[in-house]
Amino acid sequence: MSERRDDGPQPIRLDAALDRVVRSLRAGAVRAEVAGVFGRWEDAVGPALAAHVRPIRLDRGVLLVEVDDPAWATQLRFLSDDVRARLRTVAGVRVERLEVRVGGRRGPTPS
Repeated sequence: MSERRDDGPQPIRLDAALDRVVRSLRAGAVRAEVAGVFGRWEDAVGPALAAHVRPIRLDRGVLLVEVDDPAWATQLRFLSDDVRARLRTVAGVRVERLEVRVGGRRGPTPS
């Protein structure tokens, strides 16, 4: 019976290694896009819009945003092309479509 030694990493198939590399690159790109949208949101949309609209999720080119009032949902639908263009310019992120949902009001909680 022979003794098994651990000589370090064992060889793996080339296709498996390439799959890992591609997945890690894709994940890094997705993280960079999300960081761009969330980190540069106010720079991209301006303080007035950012006070009422916040990004929730970016998934495959679809940005879900939440507004604090139905009137802002209507306004954002009109501004959708401008917002997407600004995100591309400011954050370097291509957003194909905005989805808008109405959430609760943000701001100070009454005491």
